[in-house]
Amino acid sequence: MENDTPFFDPTALSDPTTWIVAAVIFALLIFSGFFSGSETALTAASRGKLRSMADKDDRSAKGAQKALDLKEDNERLIGGILLGNNLVNILATSLATVLFTTLLGEGAIVAATLVMTALVLIFAEVLPKTYAITNPETSAARIARPIALIIALIAPVVTVVRFVVRGVLRLFGLRIEAGANMLSVREEIMGALTIGHQEGSVEKEQRDRLLGALDLHERTVEEIMLHRSGIEMIDADADPQEILSQALQSPHTRLPVFRDDPENIVGVVHAKDLLRAIDRLTRGENAPGLDSFDISAVAMKPYFVPETTTLDDQMRQFLRRHTHFALVVDEYGALGGLITLEDILEEIVGEITDEFDTPEAPVLRPDAAGNYTIDGAMTIRDLNRATDWSLPDEEANTVAGLVIHEAQTIPLPGQCFAFHGFRFEVAGRDANRLTKLKIRRL
Repeated sequence: MENDTPFFDPTALSDPTTWIVAAVIFALLIFSGFFSGSETALTAASRGKLRSMADKDDRSAKGAQKALDLKEDNERLIGGILLGNNLVNILATSLATVLFTTLLGEGAIVAATLVMTALVLIFAEVLPKTYAITNPETSAARIARPIALIIALIAPVVTVVRFVVRGVLRLFGLRIEAGANMLSVREEIMGALTIGHQEGSVEKEQRDRLLGALDLHERTVEEIMLHRSGIEMIDADADPQEILSQALQSPHTRLPVFRDDPENIVGVVHAKDLLRAIDRLTRGENAPGLDSFDISAVAMKPYFVPETTTLDDQMRQFLRRHTHFALVVDEYGALGGLITLEDILEEIVGEITDEFDTPEAPVLRPDAAGNYTIDGAMTIRDLNRATDWSLPDEEANTVAGLVIHEAQTIPLPGQCFAFHGFRFEVAGRDANRLTKLKIRRL
């Protein structure tokens, strides 16, 4: 039996219903584009930028505040937008199938699928989302209030959808809390700084300073303290002449004072206090002389801190106690090193030197083979900063400590190791201490 249905019915174009259906489809595509762009704008908008916009007294302030309110419950926001978007898309596709059936007959389904896929993809997905992503905060502020109204109207349906979704996810051991953020503010800032540096909009020095400030609460004094082997001390029982000469020749203004044993710290002497005491003893006709000098009367009470104290807490303690100097002890009370306020500040701003400091270490430069020759006592953090590497510092503070940890032994000069994507060669060793290392990326 032959099918008399024509491929195209021109009489349908004269029917007003055809044009009404086409107009409704066009309107639904606009709504679909609105929902798609709103989803992109509200999910991509930065809360920090929205807060800055909301604090300004202009037309966008109320919209930005409404966008912030919507982002407080992302699950409700996404559920409402997707529900509205799917409703208009499905309705538009159904009406398009009816329209094309009237116009084309048997070929309506294929034609409707192809045409609606192209229209939805271009005008309801790619175009609005591309526009929204170029300036998500401004777009979010503009569409926040109408989206909030729509979500309020379909709130009962969204509630049912959320209940079903959470029930299904709970079967897989997942629990969703409204307003839970996958990334903390600190992680967002760190990620933004890293991307900005890679793209060239943030200088390396700026990135290092900001990341250093953000890391203070995660790092401990043990990681940056001057080890006890490098501490210059004054023997309380030494001759006053020797004490004076040592204090004048030292580049430091504060020196720990020990008696009998370097572990037995009895005080900390400041160069100014020392000079004032000596001035009183040596000036004037009735001055008793330098031989009567007692450093114990000049030294201040030592300030001890545990090695597990975070740098953030220690800086607060320095500011609260109006002091810049602390001795670090381990869990057994043994002296581990010392830390100053300057050490903590250097973690933020970099090396701080003055006219009395020893000459700064030369800038790291690779040799012809790509090897960096460094002191084994150099901290991993300083090496990463200088070379922009990312060697791990969880198990060791110094590069020598990292090599010993990975090798599980104290290597001999000339031995080479490869780990974490780098080649390490021991270039110098003094007793059990690795004094010089060569490093290059594999």
